[in-house]
Amino acid sequence: MSQTDEKIVDVLFRDFDRQEAPGAAAIVIKDGKALFAKGYGLADLERKIPCTTNTNFRLASVTKQFTAMAVLILAEQGKLSLEDRLPKFFPEFPAYGKTISLRHLLTHTSGLPDYEDHIPAGTTIPLSDRDVLFILRQQSKTDVVPGAQFHYSNSAYVLLALIVENVSGKTFPVFLREKIFDPLGMTNSIAYVAGRSCVPNRAYGYINGTSGWELSDQSATSAVLGDGGIYSSVADLVKWDLALYTEKLINRTMLADAFTAHSSQSDFEGSGYGYGWYVGNFRGTERIWHYGSTCGFSTRIERFPGRRLSVIVLTNRYESEISPIIEELMELFW
Repeated sequence: MSQTDEKIVDVLFRDFDRQEAPGAAAIVIKDGKALFAKGYGLADLERKIPCTTNTNFRLASVTKQFTAMAVLILAEQGKLSLEDRLPKFFPEFPAYGKTISLRHLLTHTSGLPDYEDHIPAGTTIPLSDRDVLFILRQQSKTDVVPGAQFHYSNSAYVLLALIVENVSGKTFPVFLREKIFDPLGMTNSIAYVAGRSCVPNRAYGYINGTSGWELSDQSATSAVLGDGGIYSSVADLVKWDLALYTEKLINRTMLADAFTAHSSQSDFEGSGYGYGWYVGNFRGTERIWHYGSTCGFSTRIERFPGRRLSVIVLTNRYESEISPIIEELMELFW
């Protein structure tokens, strides 16, 4: 990468490259190599720790691709089928779940109610995945008919994480570590459980409030793992990206299935949904992507396998406007 190109990228991140502000980390991968990788701003405002390529950000919904991969690993091993229905794993689940399959959960076509809309008033202790299961057991119907249409569902991915635990006999964080993170050398990535694990090189989340940047790192749903609980760095995500061109985790047929738009429409125009990924086209080439947004983090990964190009941006700011930056990076390195 030329010094001129690096200066162009630095300009794109000028709002993040400040001494007293939360920052970002970005990487551009082309033909298996990192053409650009850099951190901007601060990961921890109180201790003045800068963001680097090894800083671990909460991935939020970018987590879903890892949850989906965990399910696909078990499917390839013959330990479950994507046509299995909820009662097989949760016999106590209400009757409305009897027609919901794992494929419905993966593709956001389950119609499950949003657990966030049913959190009991006055809840102060962060929810766990099993708390979400309890909430869903208290409901009497789906929001839409299972399989009928796309209906983005964090609830679905929470249940998928619990199914991984049910089938594997391991906790979700342990399964991810043993079957995905360690085999790929993603040694700093973790599904974070407060009091049980520690996030190395951790970025803390912030929101731009009335008095400036305010800590906004955890919420009532931050301890829920399956839909958004992984922390990772751009350095580790390079290894993830490269593995998706190989059969290190699952076979190519199943990978292709994951990157197929099983739901032809989604909540983003021009994209359908596969297994943990939005799927569409850009300039005539396949586009596979996902975003993440939570109380103090905004994240995004964009992959263009036909060009062997990927762009990843992680920030520790709530509702950070990173889409325009990613579009500029795509143009620069296309």
